[in-house]
Amino acid sequence: MLEMLIPAFIVGGLICVIGQLMMDLTKASLTPAHVLVTYVTGGVILGALGLYKPLVELGGAGATIPLSGFGYVLAKGAIEGVEENGFLGVFGGTEAAAVGIGVAVLFGYLVAVVFNPKG
Repeated sequence: MLEMLIPAFIVGGLICVIGQLMMDLTKASLTPAHVLVTYVTGGVILGALGLYKPLVELGGAGATIPLSGFGYVLAKGAIEGVEENGFLGVFGGTEAAAVGIGVAVLFGYLVAVVFNPKG
């Protein structure tokens, strides 16, 4: 179990450190929204080039849960869609990401309902 947890912790932690450094070293020019877009776009680009897959194989959830992992899933789904259905498959190949987004929205809503702040 530790052979899964330690690489996930290291890879996920390094991804977060890079984002924090991006915000700290650029002060006001990069906001958290900029970092979010950079991570998703970077995940798409690295996934399309085949460079993100080795990171996923090494870090598991440490690489797939951050925002760059979402971009990777989008790229992977689009590539698989094109391979199965040609060019138009690029629009239907994002089903895996859609399921993940749906689950995140559902659980986010449930947590908001259960833990409604009293302020």
